[in-house]
This record gives sequence, C-alpha cells and structure tokens, in this order.
Amino acid sequence: MIDSELHPYVELIAREARRPVVTDQAARDRVMAAVHAEPVPHRRTRLWERILEPRALTLSPAASTLIAAGLVGIGVITGGFWTNRGVRLSDGQPPVAAVPQVQPSVSDTVVKFVYPAPQAGKVFVVGDFNDWDATKTPLVLDAKSGLWTVTLPLTAGRHLYSFVVDGSWSIDPSAPIAPSDGFGHSNSVKIVTRGSTL
Repeated sequence: MIDSELHPYVELIAREARRPVVTDQAARDRVMAAVHAEPVPHRRTRLWERILEPRALTLSPAASTLIAAGLVGIGVITGGFWTNRGVRLSDGQPPVAAVPQVQPSVSDTVVKFVYPAPQAGKVFVVGDFNDWDATKTPLVLDAKSGLWTVTLPLTAGRHLYSFVVDGSWSIDPSAPIAPSDGFGHSNSVKIVTRGSTL
C-alpha cells in the first residue's frame, strides 16, 4: 500500500484539487456576451454526430466533489501502474517517481497596441488577455508622433480590449467594436491569427 502522505503524485493531485478557482464576474459576463454574439453555424448533422455531440451537464457541488475524488483515485491507481510497468526493482530499492515538468504557455504571435493621445498623462490597455486589470499593461508615449504604444504576446483567436486614458475607458478608434458587454461599456476587437506579427 502506498503512503499517501509521501507519494508525490497524490500530493500534486491533492494540491491542485484544493486550489480555489477565482473568476471575475465582470470578465465572465463579457466572455458570455461575446460567445452569445457569435453566429451559430447551421449545418445538417448525421445521427451519430448528434448522439456524440457535447451537452451541458449541471451537477451539484456534492456530485462534483465525488466525481473529482473518483478521478483522482483512478489517476493514482493507473499512474502507479503505468509508471512502474515493465520495471523490475531489486529487493529493498524504493520506486522512483518522475516529476512532470509543466511548460509555460507560449503565445502564437506578438501584437502592437497603438492609441493616439498626445495630451494624455497615462494610457493602459485592458482586455481578456490581462484579466481586465486597469494598471497591469501601461503604454509608452512617443513624444514625436504623440502615439502611445505597447507590444504584447497574444494567443491566436478573438480578443476583446479597451484603453484606459487618464482613468476613463475608451475604445480603439482604429478597431472593430464588439457588441455591448451589458455594463455600459463598448470594447474593441482584435483578431489574432497564428504566426502573424504586429
């Protein structure tokens, strides 16, 4: 029997299971508004595609906890089996567990945000890529052109964003506008394609 207090897989899984999930309600609402704004493609599907298509499932917290515990148990049992499969240990030699290496996510491309406001004191870009934090991503002023700029790594896809100019939210005058977010704000849209630059 494996001592769960010492086994690194169990500790890793338990640590991840205990980690609280924090979501910003405003960000969730913006994401859901963007999802609802996208048109639904209409196409004929075959019977087997309809049977296998994903469906929404609502679970109580107790049921979710039981399913998570079952999956953790399956992971511990099968992880030990596949890790030590085909390995013969000599008497007295403890098994060695490999520690998985987690690679940081890599962005697909680099995007340059530009805002014309030579008279502004501070300009920040906020969006779904920085958790809508109004102080996280400042732009730098080029005194000659009067343009505020910042270059960011972003993943491919559709991103919503706005600028905060001296404390006031503003859309990007050179970008398409997304549908209203339900909070009285309009946001700009940036479509990032894989491998594109600036």
